[in-house]
Amino acid sequence: MQDKLIFLIGPPRSGSTLLMRMVSTHSQIYSRPEPHLMTPLAHMGVYDNVDKAPYDQLQSAQSIAEFIRDLPGGEADYLDAVRAFSDVMYGRMLKTQEKPYFLDKTPAYSLILPFLVKVFPKAKYIVLTRHPCSVWDSYAESFFDGDYAAAKDFNPILPRYVPAIARFLRENAVEHVHVRYEDIVSDPEPQLQRIYAHIGVPHEPETVNYGRQKPKVEGGLGDPLGVNKHSRPVTSSMEKWAQNAAAEPGRVEILREICGGLHPDDVRAWGYDPATLFEPLDRVDVPKAQQKALEAKKKEKWDRYRVQRRALVVLRRDIHNKALGKLLTKVRFFCDVLLRGGGESFNLYKDLQYGERGALPKARQPEPDDGE
Repeated sequence: MQDKLIFLIGPPRSGSTLLMRMVSTHSQIYSRPEPHLMTPLAHMGVYDNVDKAPYDQLQSAQSIAEFIRDLPGGEADYLDAVRAFSDVMYGRMLKTQEKPYFLDKTPAYSLILPFLVKVFPKAKYIVLTRHPCSVWDSYAESFFDGDYAAAKDFNPILPRYVPAIARFLRENAVEHVHVRYEDIVSDPEPQLQRIYAHIGVPHEPETVNYGRQKPKVEGGLGDPLGVNKHSRPVTSSMEKWAQNAAAEPGRVEILREICGGLHPDDVRAWGYDPATLFEPLDRVDVPKAQQKALEAKKKEKWDRYRVQRRALVVLRRDIHNKALGKLLTKVRFFCDVLLRGGGESFNLYKDLQYGERGALPKARQPEPDDGE
């Protein structure tokens, strides 16, 4: 199955949805938004752990490690088991389509690359990078209503994603193709040619016009899809980060602290020069950027996503030190106690998915050849 798998590796807000839309428009490539199949498997205690689970995760990790140690093939047998599970899941999903390749675009895979490479050394890897300041600004704007400080406190994604992806690029453990967001939007066809050559499929130039051939990708809570605003790549977001940062007091300082703290070798591996990383800020007309930001706020449309985002930003701010946070903590505790044991968690799952005490769908007969 792994020769039919394509992994699109990139951090959140790197333009990976745009690239996925174009590549999955190809007549031989199918994709769907962020399956997350591999993330849980990487945190079972062998390669990494989870901090909290509805079971004793520390004991589980130790027991699984001991079990694997005593297998005839040790780690190789465990990887075969993980691969078998994944082959069935990916393989059966592909059977619902008329395309031979499956593209998995899950940003969190960037943080489990050593595990992913061990499971699928023969898969096709596409690595997408974007100017780190642009990634950060898009992340803060998309999920924190432009509040750089709140974004930094909640999840400083750059110190997590930049070194992980840079290490993968430097080690070159598996074959991959590396493309930059800026090249994708400014001159997409040569980049798509490189990608299709790496996968081993014919180049289809019309895939650059993704919006004319595919239905819009639906986003979930907190997942604004700017890609749906256009039918092909546009360059308007390339240095938008500099305008946004200069328009609000304090943003530039946070941006310099976060991006300036990245290791220069990692920045170079991403395809950017550390010495010129902040140069776009020098080209910004600050008063004009500030005026433009004020006008944009006046024209904001309060759609469902914007209301959700603003509510989350306001309610989450310093939540653990507020009365609401303490109340929610107590409510969560009592909910955990009430729902614990007796199989009620599973019953609740059934109710939510299939109606009041609804029956789970009948299982199909196993198909041993799935994923082969």
